[in-house]
Amino acid sequence: MAEQPTTKTEEAMSEGVQRLFPEVARTYELVNHAMTLGLDILWRRKTARVAANEGGSRWLDVCTGTGEMAIHLGRLAKHEAVVIATDFSSPMIHKAIEKREAREIAFVLADAKRLPFADDTFDLVTTSFATRNLNVNRQRLIESFGEFRRILKPGGRYVSLETSQPPSSLIRKLFHLYVRLVVRPLGYAISGSRAAYAYLSHTIQSFYTAEELADIMREAGFAQVSFQRLALGAAAVHKAVKSA
Repeated sequence: MAEQPTTKTEEAMSEGVQRLFPEVARTYELVNHAMTLGLDILWRRKTARVAANEGGSRWLDVCTGTGEMAIHLGRLAKHEAVVIATDFSSPMIHKAIEKREAREIAFVLADAKRLPFADDTFDLVTTSFATRNLNVNRQRLIESFGEFRRILKPGGRYVSLETSQPPSSLIRKLFHLYVRLVVRPLGYAISGSRAAYAYLSHTIQSFYTAEELADIMREAGFAQVSFQRLALGAAAVHKAVKSA
């Protein structure tokens, strides 16, 4: 896939994201749990079960943040698979490493767009609430998915948990109202970072529908793309396979 030139606006967006996450590492999990009324914990557990269901010996959680999804995968892997987790934010990884449940997980500081792994390495790649941050534009997101596909073995799976757009226009309007009136001010009140949760509020409301995200995965070369909506469509779990 030919690499597209990055505009100054896109560079600024990417750099802005990289500055925001170290700011909120300390309170990141608390804010997520508060904003979703704890549903994000259940969603991650469900996604981990979907991801782990078909086994494999090498699993990778990309943009792991404070390691929540990687820990869920580790519990399901037992001794059957090695779990590796990557993130570009050193403060986030440090928070993850502090957890007792994370001691069997190997953490790697790495950019999701340029992962330091050979082609055809992993049986499973996962992300949770990360694709919005990779979505500088549609082409960049396709390229990021292409990077995940590169490091997957033939037949390997990519599983994504992400916010989505409810198919019902009424539910969508209510969801966006909740994001504006609750998510943004609550995130700021707990974390002290106004910019981080203004950004989060914007990306949640402007992100793709589940169908659109599935199409983008197909454009990146994935096959057997499917999805399951959660919470009336406010989030979705997508699964895709690297063709043999």
